[in-house]
Amino acid sequence: MSNLENQNAEDKIRLAFKERDWSEIKSADSWVIFKVMSEFVEGFEKLAKIGPCVSIFGSARTPRDHGHYKMAEEIAAKLVRHGYGVITGGGPGIMEAGNKGAHSEGGRSVGLNIVLPFEQFDNIYIDRDKLMTFDYFFVRKVMFVKYSQGFVVLPGGFGTMDEFFEALTLIQTNKIGKFPIVLVGKDYWSGLVDWIRKTLLMHHYINEEDLELFAVVEDATAAVKVIDEFYNKYLLSPNF
Repeated sequence: MSNLENQNAEDKIRLAFKERDWSEIKSADSWVIFKVMSEFVEGFEKLAKIGPCVSIFGSARTPRDHGHYKMAEEIAAKLVRHGYGVITGGGPGIMEAGNKGAHSEGGRSVGLNIVLPFEQFDNIYIDRDKLMTFDYFFVRKVMFVKYSQGFVVLPGGFGTMDEFFEALTLIQTNKIGKFPIVLVGKDYWSGLVDWIRKTLLMHHYINEEDLELFAVVEDATAAVKVIDEFYNKYLLSPNF
């Protein structure tokens, strides 16, 4: 971390402890409220008409020549051929691969970008009328879960884990429908799944049936099959 980044981090910590008078609080909080409202309004307006889509999550750091990148691209292309659009975080890495795969098949390619000091920029494969840039992670996550009919999770870091567990928690608590969640890459996810099974389940922090809320697969065909079989079970097609 650079000296400037260290200073910015310290400034944020100090600001949290700074005593502010009522006029300062009212002014700052009012601005935040309106900014949050504007992000929700833009998101709802742009995404309300996109039709059935699947979100693809994964690392922004994945290089273009990596197998995970190619896997995400293949999954997105297959999803489009099966009638779905694709939503990603709009940045590089797995996100770019997802948008690229959707774009290559002429499908809906949505990007929910986020303002960050590093890593994040919008990729060129997003439909320009379906690109949004958010300041707030929580608003962005609402858009993911509100407008996705499934979630495909490729290897990634903290952000990917956050998105996976956000979707998993909302499904477990019946806040959203029991949409399919697919983890791609058995070697990558096996340690986490074993920990969930041996630690969370063993301590009774989750139920046995919660393990059925997600599937772990190895390739693109299997990932898309989970999505298709879920909707076939309910006699639904991507054109509902």
